[in-house]
Amino acid sequence: MTSPSSRYVVGVDVGGTFTDVFFLNEATGQCHVAKVPSTLGDQSQGFIEGIKAHITDFADLATVVHGTTVGTNALLERKGAKTGIITTSGFRDTLEMRRRDRPQTWGLWGEYEPVVPRDCRVEVSERTLADGTIYTKVDLEEVRQAALYLLELGVEAICVVFINAYANAANEHSALQAVKQVWPNDHVEASSNILPEIREFERTSTTTLNAYLQPLVGSYLYKLETALVQDGFCGEVLIVQSNGGVMTVETARRLPVRTALSGPAAGVIASAYIATEAGFPNVITCDMGGTSFDVSLVAEGASALSPQTNIDFGMTIRTPMIEMTTIGAGGGSIASVDRGGLLQIGPESAGSYPGPVCYGQGNARPTVTDANVVLGRINADKPIGGKLERLDVERAKAAIETHVGAPLGLSVMVAAEAIIRVANSKMAGAIRLVSIERGHDPKYFTAMPFGGGGALHTGALMKEVGLQSALVPRYPGINSALGCTIADMRHDFVQTINGVLGGLDMDDLDWRMVQLAQQGLGLLKTAGVAFGGTEVQFELDMSYQGQTHTVDVAVPLDLNGETTGVTEALVRAAFETRYLAVYGRLLDNIAIRVLNLRVSALGKRPKFDLTLLAPAAGVDLTQARSGTRQVWFDGGFHETGVYERLPLSVGQMVPGPALLEQPDATIFIEPDLTGRVDHLGNLVITRKQEDTDVD
Repeated sequence: MTSPSSRYVVGVDVGGTFTDVFFLNEATGQCHVAKVPSTLGDQSQGFIEGIKAHITDFADLATVVHGTTVGTNALLERKGAKTGIITTSGFRDTLEMRRRDRPQTWGLWGEYEPVVPRDCRVEVSERTLADGTIYTKVDLEEVRQAALYLLELGVEAICVVFINAYANAANEHSALQAVKQVWPNDHVEASSNILPEIREFERTSTTTLNAYLQPLVGSYLYKLETALVQDGFCGEVLIVQSNGGVMTVETARRLPVRTALSGPAAGVIASAYIATEAGFPNVITCDMGGTSFDVSLVAEGASALSPQTNIDFGMTIRTPMIEMTTIGAGGGSIASVDRGGLLQIGPESAGSYPGPVCYGQGNARPTVTDANVVLGRINADKPIGGKLERLDVERAKAAIETHVGAPLGLSVMVAAEAIIRVANSKMAGAIRLVSIERGHDPKYFTAMPFGGGGALHTGALMKEVGLQSALVPRYPGINSALGCTIADMRHDFVQTINGVLGGLDMDDLDWRMVQLAQQGLGLLKTAGVAFGGTEVQFELDMSYQGQTHTVDVAVPLDLNGETTGVTEALVRAAFETRYLAVYGRLLDNIAIRVLNLRVSALGKRPKFDLTLLAPAAGVDLTQARSGTRQVWFDGGFHETGVYERLPLSVGQMVPGPALLEQPDATIFIEPDLTGRVDHLGNLVITRKQEDTDVD
């Protein structure tokens, strides 16, 4: 029940299995969490149910920040809108040609079906040269007829993608206006407004996928806003972007492609903030939900941004996203034995419905969650989410015996442990991918597990990869929802320069930097959001002449009125510093090329004091002990202490083996590990001989 004076900032993360909600009362500083099953088909229902778990009067909501998987799921399941493309004559097959790549690296054959079928890709006469010269002016009547043809095919969204539009968008913008004259809705956009950047496939793919998502994401956001208003909400709604920032609903409707990794990005932002405040600037985030396992590396408190990502084969999105690796190893990932007699985990998931076998909702194939329940690591009498009274252990055992134990000749318990070991191995591989394979030594990094199941696998991952320690946040199960409330507002812009540094007009570069910076700052001013401050970041994609791949070069500049003060010497020094850090050497007597300019405008949203999450003093390990449970590990059952995690006071030590339970997650501390509650309420897990070394 809320008081009339309460004002809440609420973060809502909708996952494939659960919808997580974090509540921060701005008036009192109190925090609350909720976890409810996600509602398939219409995520807004679970969204509203999650908020109602704690809030009765929606007028008490000041800000709602949302991490969504609507766009992600639509791309993965190919359930976006029927989309049409109007393009330059001779370029209708850009989506199919891609980069001449294949689904399997060593396969001679591979099938790929673009999200836009060939009959919905229409060519028109126009041509802009690479230097921006308009060689053939676009025929606007031809464009209008093309749009009407696509409308007859039942197309819902349309995009205009002309070759070399990044260099001169005049033809494309004229065509866009012509389409709008005959198109019945707002789902019309041009590539130069989405990605004014060189490389036609990436620009075509990004623009197309944006159009593909517009009707679906737009409809979802409309339903969500309508439902909130009907319940009395009159505050602001913000949407988490894949780059870890937030944007307004209006921006999200226009640029839904920026939500492709919305939910996982929020979790990384929360982890980076919590870990840095706790004294762990180098962490590897491990987000284990019901469907997937997402891994990202945070170095010196900063998460890495990737300029593009592939959601699935051939579905390339060229927009800044937090760099992460995703594998199908979530709690709902299905365990099976393949034709070669090997145990496999995922990528198929049971999701929230029917869910794991132990949910008793119709699934008969065992999952990672079923294995954890059978091994005693999850309390069958206290299911997460509040919808089930008890988990069906016997049904989970039967499924494991049928689908894993019998085919492999293993007992039920050994088979369940095998499922966990294979899942751990897959997760360890993902961690190595973002650390060892990118030049980072895991022994200098701390694992940060979150999501509903992440903390159950912490010890195994520490030992298998060689991680220094683990930091389990106060509320691991709703970490991404907490990240929604932390994220800054961010607007990213890109513009192709494509010139040699020595011959570049620095006044023109300065003007372009200023224009994009002012555009971003203008969007921040009109967002209606209170910021603690603003920041503009400048970056250049650069390389030596003749190189295919570029390096991202942060240029230390400040916007000072109508200039940034950029100089050739400053850009050259920044490039050489970055290139040397990446490749270990510089190249002599080779010209330096500037390919793209990138500008980011950030509105710094207020961060709350994490000490508010810390537990009250006075509850020791004995008082928090709720009993014992027989838990299977290392080939047999062991009596293991069970504790209520949240009441444990700062400084309390928890020797393994131990299970720490809380409403949103369960933490398993293995026998050779020890946990300690730090000053923010996090649980720091180390090897027992290292206890004295932890601050």
